[in-house]
Amino acid sequence: MALEGLSQGILSSLGLLKSRRKLDEAEMREMIKALRRALQEADFNVRQTKEITERLESRMSEEEPRPGTTLQTHALNIIYAELVRILGPSREPRPRQITMLMVGLYGQGKTTTTAKLAEWYRRIHGVKVAVIEADVHRPGAYSQLTQLLEDSTVEVYGEPDNTDAVSIVRNGLAAHATADMVIIDTAGRHQLDQDLVDELEQISELARAEERILVIDAQVGQSAGPVAASFHDLAGITGIIITKLDGTARGGGALSAVAATGSPIMYIGVGERVQDLERFEGDRFISRLLGMGDIRGLIDLAPEDMDEEEAMRLTQRMMSGRFTLNDMYKQMEMMSKVGTIDKLMSFLPSGMFGGMGAMGKAQKMEMQSNLDRFQVIMDSMTTYEKNEPAKVKAERIRRIARGSGVREKDVRELIAQWGRSRKMMKGMSGNRQMSKKMKSMMRDDNMDLEGLGL
Repeated sequence: MALEGLSQGILSSLGLLKSRRKLDEAEMREMIKALRRALQEADFNVRQTKEITERLESRMSEEEPRPGTTLQTHALNIIYAELVRILGPSREPRPRQITMLMVGLYGQGKTTTTAKLAEWYRRIHGVKVAVIEADVHRPGAYSQLTQLLEDSTVEVYGEPDNTDAVSIVRNGLAAHATADMVIIDTAGRHQLDQDLVDELEQISELARAEERILVIDAQVGQSAGPVAASFHDLAGITGIIITKLDGTARGGGALSAVAATGSPIMYIGVGERVQDLERFEGDRFISRLLGMGDIRGLIDLAPEDMDEEEAMRLTQRMMSGRFTLNDMYKQMEMMSKVGTIDKLMSFLPSGMFGGMGAMGKAQKMEMQSNLDRFQVIMDSMTTYEKNEPAKVKAERIRRIARGSGVREKDVRELIAQWGRSRKMMKGMSGNRQMSKKMKSMMRDDNMDLEGLGL
């Protein structure tokens, strides 16, 4: 999950509220101090940190929790509302008859983000997308973009031997006049590099792009604000994409600094694959950050080739407790298409599945490693063994271990994990409250934490 440190810091700062009905002044100050520290460690600026903590303190003093709502949940709901308010609304450009101009500083991940954005519109909106590579200053930019989109139907236009970026854009626009969307990747530039500034102004005038999108690396932290402001003066920025939000403690600074400029955050980059782009929606993002989950967002991650009927059948078998290792293997294959365990868990409420959604990064990495090993083991099992795992005894375990290159202990652990999963799923299927929560999550994105038992 992006900003995992901030999430843990906020939840830890509210630990004092657990099982409490009231706080005295000293306890309130202690909680506010801990929350302020968590926000500052995530690089939120001083003004926004002060604003959030003061509003929390004021609302906690003036507002009574709803009947049946704990003090801790009341505080979390207030923080949720304040963070959503600060980050502001998002927007997504219309998907047809549009030109996008990608700009940013050097080394911010702009070319990779261009490929991600093109693939997003092709995959999510089903439109014809073309990309023009106009970075003539970085060797290999065209090759990089072509390689990133080699498995996609997105068309890539470039002239590797041409050093005139403006003419490349002119020729590319003419070559792809029938595309629903054209995305132009420009050279990364340093703020004081006047030649590149002039080049961008010429490209911008030629393309007359409806959208001018700034790409910013989350690692720049609070510097994102001045960068966004300077590019807005140069190109009239209409939206921002923040990259590498999954791998930095400074992401809070980038998010809050950009929000302070008034420019909408359109998308966030959360991984290295060309599919690892998410539309930024403040309410859903903060919901995940605070452990509230985003089930609809998880559904949106499903790839276009996902067999929905098969997924539903497998889910029903899993929930009934009748599933086999064959079913488990197919579920794991589907999960791998969606993303890593870390990514999947970030969409689940932290209290779900016995707290699995709140696992730390190291635990998730270990779980991912186990799943990868389990798939290798199952590849060495016969259909009978996968359908009847309870009947796999010592002799078969030895053969499976030799065939998959693992220890016999690992094979036994797979079978034991299947048994634990089956038991847990059977327990969930008989839990009416859990079923009710799942339906609630599907129905309402903006549920509060009380509805999840957190």
